[in-house]
Amino acid sequence: MNAPLWQPDDNSQHTHLAAFWQQARSNSGLPLTDYQALHRWSVEQPDAFWQQVWDHCGVVGRPGDTVLTPGERFQDARWFAHGELNYAENLLKRNDTHPAVVSVLEDGSRSVISYAQLRVAAGKVAAQLLAAGIQPGDRVAGFMPNRTETLIAALGAAWIGAVWSSCSPDFGVSGVLDRFGQIEPKVLLACDGYHYNGKWIDLGERIDALHDALKPELLIVVPGRGDSSSVPRALIWGTWLEAAGPAPDFMRLPFDHPLFILYSSGTTGQPKCIVHGAGGTLLQQTKELRLHGDVRHTDTLFYFTTCGWMMWNWLICGLHTGATLVLYDGNPAYPDTGRLFDLIDAEKITHFGTSAKFVQAVEKSGLRPRDSHDLGTLRTLFSTGSPLLHESYDYLYQQVKPSLLVSSISGGTDIISCFALGNPMLPVYRGELQCLGLGMDVAVFDDDGEALADSKGELVCRSPFPSCPVSFWNDPDGQRFHAAYFARFEGIWAHGDYAQLVPHDSHQGLIIHGRSDAVLNPGGVRIGTAEIYRQVETLAEIREAIVVGQQFDGDVRVVLFVVPADGVELDDALQARIRKAIRQGATPRHVPAVILPVPEIPRTVSGKIVELAVREVIHGRPVTNRNALSNPQALAHFAHRIELET
Repeated sequence: MNAPLWQPDDNSQHTHLAAFWQQARSNSGLPLTDYQALHRWSVEQPDAFWQQVWDHCGVVGRPGDTVLTPGERFQDARWFAHGELNYAENLLKRNDTHPAVVSVLEDGSRSVISYAQLRVAAGKVAAQLLAAGIQPGDRVAGFMPNRTETLIAALGAAWIGAVWSSCSPDFGVSGVLDRFGQIEPKVLLACDGYHYNGKWIDLGERIDALHDALKPELLIVVPGRGDSSSVPRALIWGTWLEAAGPAPDFMRLPFDHPLFILYSSGTTGQPKCIVHGAGGTLLQQTKELRLHGDVRHTDTLFYFTTCGWMMWNWLICGLHTGATLVLYDGNPAYPDTGRLFDLIDAEKITHFGTSAKFVQAVEKSGLRPRDSHDLGTLRTLFSTGSPLLHESYDYLYQQVKPSLLVSSISGGTDIISCFALGNPMLPVYRGELQCLGLGMDVAVFDDDGEALADSKGELVCRSPFPSCPVSFWNDPDGQRFHAAYFARFEGIWAHGDYAQLVPHDSHQGLIIHGRSDAVLNPGGVRIGTAEIYRQVETLAEIREAIVVGQQFDGDVRVVLFVVPADGVELDDALQARIRKAIRQGATPRHVPAVILPVPEIPRTVSGKIVELAVREVIHGRPVTNRNALSNPQALAHFAHRIELET
């Protein structure tokens, strides 16, 4: 077994997790000698575990006398069925002058708001929404950049039990309507522009079109520059807030009352509208932030995200810890890849979150943050969005900070949280997610539904968990919901990841090999796409890549598309190096039959590559929802390239 890249020191005994662990020993009367035992207790005794999470993390509200009420099906389980809480009340329980949110925009603008000021501002939103007749369950939608006003509006909506849903402003009108058009928001909050890559992006025309199509009862515009906006028919954010009356009381509602609506990527059809409950979201995320992330009230938490990715919802729950949040809106690599590392030093960030692709981009740019930046406050780096390459672990420990806790985490929009997480009390191994999340009965199944100890298979969850979605919007009989997660293994949540457990003496690590619906199957051998990306994307000549399986001569052949680095030609010699790297680093089965150059890789607006859409294109099948892509024009390159090789 490889030696750990990082080991916990004596300070790990002073973490939130250590205190929780000791409390679990006391409450259960069990020795719980290692993390494996603690995790087993957390899934075998869900009532005791989740009640302890509620108490230990200081959830404000009334839990009631029942934690878990099993249902006929997995998704029918009820959590804290007699409990009541309010999400905004919990995030705003700290009410002092400590900085709650620092907002930094690409153009250098910076603002700070304290917990007390944040509470006042969110209370004004709540008062104005109530005055406009907004009721619990009504939808409030945000077409917004990642800035303080977005957070204030979301908290104001949650204050009165309204349901918040957001899209980032890089969505086109059709993409927004594919989402908001399904949920029919009564209120639309929009910013009239934002900065990206050194340019001002005006959103006035898009807002007009959205207003005409959605016909919300209220249109509120946040001016992106100055205090006024030219968007017609709109209330101006500052003026609207100034007219607010006294803040209403927090509306405590049932544990599973809808809080957020998030959306699937929608690359193969209209996006699914995933409804998440207030209690499950809060309980699950505060568990992850406090216990697995060890975020404290003195810390500063950052995650690079837009308001169209679930990590924004995850980030804002950091307020429940009492920490300071840093929001950033703009290109994370403008004017260069050192921008976010500058932010770490300037804002004294302790917990820094990003995507695996960003880590790769920084490495390929040649930046060595260890030499160019101080990073003295940085303790933890979170990474998600796609598997973190083994070589990226090396880069982070060699060129960023040797004492860093690298927490590669994995879950998804579907559960607004994670199945696998970091852990301040366990070692970090190259290429592995540290551990399974507490309370999450995670396993890996083969095609027959049998659990695998250390082989590749389907990532599943065998028991209910609080952040299971409440429902899909407009799915009255629950058929689409059932088909999405429970059709593969009856009564078992199948997540759609191709994964592998890694046994250790004290716990289980996890490796994600890619999405299971994108698994390649040449000659009947299942291959995870991440296994190929790991080899290809370490080559300096390749900027990025995408790999798919193509039906060919009665079998499946592996087709690799690459974007060469600037000035590099995909000649025979480079193709040979790529094939050699894959053969030596993986197996001969992984070696692509065809390697083709393309100028760009299609991505969703949240930055994820879309293997399924490329697979459809190369087979001549339509991609039904190109609005979900940030660069739909990229698909044409794949249709053209494969025609040349067929």
